[in-house]
Amino acid sequence: MSNRNALQTSRNEDFSEWYQEVIIAAELAENSMVRGCMIIKPWGYAIWERIKELLDSELKKSDHENCYFPMFIPLELFEKEAEHVSGFAKEMAVVTHHRLEANETGKLVPAGKLESPLIVRPTSETIIGESFAKWIKSYRDLPLKINQWTNVVRWEMRPRIFLRTSEFLWQEGHTAHSSCDEALEETKFILSLYGKLAENYMRIPVYKGVKSESEKFPGAAETYCIEAIMQDGKALQAGTSHYLSQNFSKAAEIKFQTDKGDLDYAYTTSWGCSTRLIGALIMTHSDDDGLRLPSEIAPYQIVIIPVIKKDSSKDEITKYCSDIKNKLNDSGIRCTIVKHGESRGEKWRWIKKGVPLILEIGEKELKTGKHNFIRRIDINKKYESQMINLISDSKRLLVENDNVLWEQANGYLKTLCNQSINRKDDFIEFLTNNTNKHAIVAWNENEESHYNEIISSFGYTIRCKLEIESNEDLCCVLTNLSLIHISEPTRPERISYAVFYLKNKQTNPEI
Repeated sequence: MSNRNALQTSRNEDFSEWYQEVIIAAELAENSMVRGCMIIKPWGYAIWERIKELLDSELKKSDHENCYFPMFIPLELFEKEAEHVSGFAKEMAVVTHHRLEANETGKLVPAGKLESPLIVRPTSETIIGESFAKWIKSYRDLPLKINQWTNVVRWEMRPRIFLRTSEFLWQEGHTAHSSCDEALEETKFILSLYGKLAENYMRIPVYKGVKSESEKFPGAAETYCIEAIMQDGKALQAGTSHYLSQNFSKAAEIKFQTDKGDLDYAYTTSWGCSTRLIGALIMTHSDDDGLRLPSEIAPYQIVIIPVIKKDSSKDEITKYCSDIKNKLNDSGIRCTIVKHGESRGEKWRWIKKGVPLILEIGEKELKTGKHNFIRRIDINKKYESQMINLISDSKRLLVENDNVLWEQANGYLKTLCNQSINRKDDFIEFLTNNTNKHAIVAWNENEESHYNEIISSFGYTIRCKLEIESNEDLCCVLTNLSLIHISEPTRPERISYAVFYLKNKQTNPEI
């Protein structure tokens, strides 16, 4: 196999252009006629379906139920929560008319003006809150845990397929609880599910923490998040879980009678992850030959390519391929046979689409019963397998595929992040002469405003605050005060904080 890469642009040459090339080569998505909106093609949507299946299964195990709410939300519902509407105001798409009619030139124009504008759903806290207020009457109705798989619209000025689009697909979960502790536990539980999805299935290492005060979700008491590091060193927020306290329940009048007979406002949460995860997959695992997929996320884990050079052998090879496919499928391996075509072209098509294993079957394999796997993680090698070992070899190679992707992604993270800054001198050195794009730094949360003032002047932002349990008596890098002595007595688990940074965010505004 040639050492020439399938893509024209290398990651090291132009990461942004390379990202677009991967999407095109892997047949994932394309821009639509509407600026900022994308068409997700079958392979891209099949990847989203795998993500959806894995997460949906976990949610149902924990008693979350799926439902659906309207995409149009009355403006007056948003006006009940001032901070929320302010946070989304610039991104909202607004419907003001309800019909079209032809003008004097025959051109269709909006005609019937709505008495009250409707917001196209940017997120559903307000409309779901209205329903929760009707559904919840007693502590016996709690906890209430729902989720919906849907689309949302946030008007995007700098669109980027999968990363920032005006319309995207996601899941949004909403829960109501009788106590603060229970709601916080739910918020952190969902964060753990997102971490599991990213790390165990997508093989993307992430940091799990709390957003800074300036970057938390509008109207939330606290926003928890997972942050991933892409190959170019940029950070990507891959999922968020919000503890809303009683902020939205007071605005929506979500009240319940307690077990003591009193009235109280429910404590609510909301959380979501989106098709941005496909962008994270691309930028974490892909190489200069196209997409590379973990086995749990790949719609097909193995693709069989019939190599038919003579019409006389077509039926026999086709049947043999079908028998292998059925054998693999019966063992739980997702497998397909591609339509007969030019073998080399099909092979490179599926390499670019990122399928973990490719199996070419021709007359030679038919006679010998020996098969050669092409692994996506090292396409210049072949791995021989006897028919009797086909299933065990397939499963072993898929595990190896995932392990290699994880090790490489973890390697990027460790290379790009300085994880040991505990002194002020080292912190200043990092800010001024760093080779890493990120750092984890011990600090005092009470100094956040002072911290922001310093780091913003160097082009850094806080990605998330990490809750780290440490036996060391760490000191704040700004004040040199012991973090053990300044921790909140009611939250002993938060003895020390660390901060995660992104350098020069403005150099890649699309991401």
